[in-house]
Amino acid sequence: MKTLIVTDQKQDWPFETAGAAVLTARRYFEEPESGFEGSVRVLNLCRTGRYQGRGYYVSLLAEARGQRPLPEARTVEDLKSQACVQALSVQVEPLVHETLHHDESERFELDVYFGQDPAQRHQAIAEQLFANVRAPLLRALFGRAAGRWRLDAVQAIGLADIPAQHRAFLLEATKEFLAEGSSAARPPSGDRRPRLAILRNPDEPHKPSNEQALQRLVRAAPLVGLEAELIGPDALDRLPEFDALFNRASPEVSGVVYEFVRRAEALGMPVVDDPRSILKCLNKVYMHELMSRHRIAQPHTLIVHRGNLDQVVPTLGLPCVLKLPDSGFGLDVVKIESEDALQHEAERFFQVSELIVAQEWLPTGFDWRVGVYDGRPLFVAKYFMAPGHWKVNQVTAGQRLIEGRTEAMAVGEAPAQVIAMAVRAANLIGRGLYGVDLKQVEDRVYLIEVNCNPNLDAGNEDQVLGEALYREVLGVFARRIAERRGGTAVPSTA
Repeated sequence: MKTLIVTDQKQDWPFETAGAAVLTARRYFEEPESGFEGSVRVLNLCRTGRYQGRGYYVSLLAEARGQRPLPEARTVEDLKSQACVQALSVQVEPLVHETLHHDESERFELDVYFGQDPAQRHQAIAEQLFANVRAPLLRALFGRAAGRWRLDAVQAIGLADIPAQHRAFLLEATKEFLAEGSSAARPPSGDRRPRLAILRNPDEPHKPSNEQALQRLVRAAPLVGLEAELIGPDALDRLPEFDALFNRASPEVSGVVYEFVRRAEALGMPVVDDPRSILKCLNKVYMHELMSRHRIAQPHTLIVHRGNLDQVVPTLGLPCVLKLPDSGFGLDVVKIESEDALQHEAERFFQVSELIVAQEWLPTGFDWRVGVYDGRPLFVAKYFMAPGHWKVNQVTAGQRLIEGRTEAMAVGEAPAQVIAMAVRAANLIGRGLYGVDLKQVEDRVYLIEVNCNPNLDAGNEDQVLGEALYREVLGVFARRIAERRGGTAVPSTA
């Protein structure tokens, strides 16, 4: 297996490392994939603390390129979750109580480099932390209360955070690592009908399911052997009461919805949207890398950083489209018609993200939306542009959403290449529920993006299937719960 060591700056790693190539993050973003063919492990030694920062994108793009990053993008985000840190604290508490001896103060800081303690005083704790948090460089913070030490925080750090006196030790720890070649299932719940939590947020302005659709889900649940309940963002502590989670609230990587799905997965329950799908689908840079790698046609696209902004107009022409990687509902997706506008909008986006997306302008009267669920097409519709606008959704200054009309059709009535491309793209993400957006220009079809948490609205996406749409969605949950129980609860087919 090839190994890449990725750093923020070239001078951060001045060592010769047998068996590994060293790249800066900027070069890693730009390096052609053909240079790293085969099985590749990426040791991301950049700072990863900022969401959509340089280090975050190294891990995210490594996953998109089929490589194995350490840490994974999901690990980076999990370390920002207090619930995740608390769970880790409980896990390491016996070892900490037994082996941590530090009388100089009530606070203690432990650095961990590939599972090794540079002070060589708390090696057992270092190994356990690395086994649970697969990040190359960690900093654990402990506090003492009532005579007992506890883990208060864990951070993934970068090379810039390593003291100079530790650099030689880090090099040896890295060499040793290179030389080296679970969540518990939830207990059975007896013969009771499995319970599905449907998470919704009544206060969000742009809901993925209207109230009528949510009620249809609740009514359809008994038909597939489930009991469904609508819950809100204040019900996180109730998750263990349920057997599965269906998210119908708009996800954000750093928000409460992500905490719901992450905790549901940790409990061992089927969950849609799953955390990996959220991380992948909410980032258009990842999406472009993944789809390009699998040769799925997309509009001509340029991944933009501050160093290549001047290439946008010569490459794509004007007008073009500029996108913030995690934009949704058409927010922070702007049409660029002049170089001044490009400079202005790009600078605004760079305040948020190290990388942004520029794409050629492909005007169409509608976008295809294919719902793909559990690897199969569920529904297909034409999303027409909002009246007088170039996007399907127009958000006014007052945050009012103006949508174009939706025209659903049977899957068999849609062009075969539209369905085939949508299913192939969605299956590269996972087995969840995805809304695949495509544009058709004459006989050519282009993938725009794969969305997690797609709209399921009564009167729109269910125009063809009606109530059967909701039974199809819930039936997958029933099957997955039954499989989780080892076949002890087979859902009704009524």
